[in-house]
Amino acid sequence: MKQRTILREVGLHGRGLHTGEKVHLVCKPAPEDHGVVIQRTDLYGKPKIKPDVGMITDLVRNTGVSQGHTKLHTVEHVLSAFSGTGLDNVLIQIDASEPPILDGSARPFVDLIREAEPVEQDKERSYFQLDEAVSVSDGNRSIIALPHDGLRITCTSSDDRGIHTQHLTLDIDPESYASEIAPARTFTIYEDIEELLKLGKIRGGSLDSAIVIKGDKVLSKEPLRFKDEFVRHKILDIIGDLTLLGIAVNAHIVAVRPGHALNHELTKALRARLNGKSSAAKPPKKREVATVGLGPTETDLDVRRILDIIPHRYPFVMIDRVVEIKNDKELVAIKNVTINEPFFQGHFPGQPVMPAVLQLEAMAQAAGLLILLHVASEGSVAYFMSCDKAKFRVPVTPGDQLVIHVKITKVRANRIAAASCHCEVGGKKVSSADVMFAIMEVPEGA
Repeated sequence: MKQRTILREVGLHGRGLHTGEKVHLVCKPAPEDHGVVIQRTDLYGKPKIKPDVGMITDLVRNTGVSQGHTKLHTVEHVLSAFSGTGLDNVLIQIDASEPPILDGSARPFVDLIREAEPVEQDKERSYFQLDEAVSVSDGNRSIIALPHDGLRITCTSSDDRGIHTQHLTLDIDPESYASEIAPARTFTIYEDIEELLKLGKIRGGSLDSAIVIKGDKVLSKEPLRFKDEFVRHKILDIIGDLTLLGIAVNAHIVAVRPGHALNHELTKALRARLNGKSSAAKPPKKREVATVGLGPTETDLDVRRILDIIPHRYPFVMIDRVVEIKNDKELVAIKNVTINEPFFQGHFPGQPVMPAVLQLEAMAQAAGLLILLHVASEGSVAYFMSCDKAKFRVPVTPGDQLVIHVKITKVRANRIAAASCHCEVGGKKVSSADVMFAIMEVPEGA
C-alpha cells in the first residue's frame, strides 16, 4: 500500500477537554516519510512534535506527550483518526496545548479528513509485521498482540462492577474505522468527575463532549450511537495510542479492560520488539515450571497444586480448590468468599459485595487452569484473550462459597482454547461467561 497524505488544507475550532482552552486546528499536506506531526503555533518558534512512545508524560484519562518545554495533551483522538483512516503524512497545527475534544469521538476529524481528500503518494508504506506474541498486564487488565495479517482488535470493556461489560472484535481498515469506531464517544463514571476536577482535568468537559455513566444509567445529550459504544471507544483509543509506535503494525490486539497506561506499556513492548531488544530493565529471574498434566490418580487439586500451574499470586488468586475434574474437559472449583478479602475495604464499605469483574477473573483462572491441564504442556501459560456473554445475576457477599463450573468448548492446534463457565452459590447460578485463551510457552529465562 502506498503512503497517503491530504490534498488540501482544512481546519476547525473547538475547546480542549482537559484544559478547556479554545483552539483552532489546521491540517496541511505533508511529504513522504513526514509522519503525523503536531505544531504549536502559539509558542515562540512554533515548535513541532512527532508524538512518540518515548515522549509520554501524562496518561491520566488522556495521552499527553512533551518534547523539551513543548507539551501536548489528549492527542489520542486526532492520532486515531489519521491512523484509522490510513493517512501517513500530515502537519497538524494547533494554537493551544490540546486538540479540540468536539463531540468526544474521532468522527469530526474523519469528516475533516474526507473534506481534505486523502491522496496516494509514490512511496510504499512500511509495516511492522509481528512475528511472535507480545503481552502486558496490570492486575485484571491485559493486552496481548498476536501475529496477524492486518490489524484486528478484540476488546473487552468493563467497569469494576461489571454493569457495562461489552465485547467486540473488528478488522480495522479505513472503511470499518470510519463507520464502526470513529463515532464512538469518550465516557466517564459519574463518581470520578469530582476527583478528575481536583486533578485539574476535564475543565472543558460537558455532556456535549462525553457520555457519563451513573449507576446503570447513561447520561448524554444524544442517545448511544451503538449499543456497545464504550468498547468501541476503547478500540479508538488503542488505535490512537499505537500510533506512537511510529510505524503501522500488523497484529491481532486482544485487550481486556484497557486504558491509556496499559496501551502505553504495549506500545513500549512493541517498540522493544521492533528494535530487537528485551523490554525488561533487569535480567529476569529464572522461573521454575512445574508439571502441568494430571497425574494418573488426580481428580481434584489443592491450592498448592493450583499454584504450581497458574502464575497468579496473592492477592489475586481466585481459586481455593478444584473439587472435581471430568474427562479432562470439565472442572468444578471453589472460591471461599470471606470478609477478609482486600477488595471488600472499598467495595463497598458497610455493604460488601464481590465485584462482578472478580467473579469473571475467578472463572477465567479456573478455565485457564483446565485448559493447561487439557493441553498438558509444560512451560505454557494461558493468556486471557476475551470474554463474551458475561452475565451477573445475584450479588455475592462474604460467607458465600463460589462454585465455579468450567467446560472446554474448543481447542485449536493447542494454541487457542475456549470455555463456557458459570458460578453458583447455594446451587443458584450467580454469574456466567464464555472465555477464550491463547496458549503460549513461557519465554526462556522468564
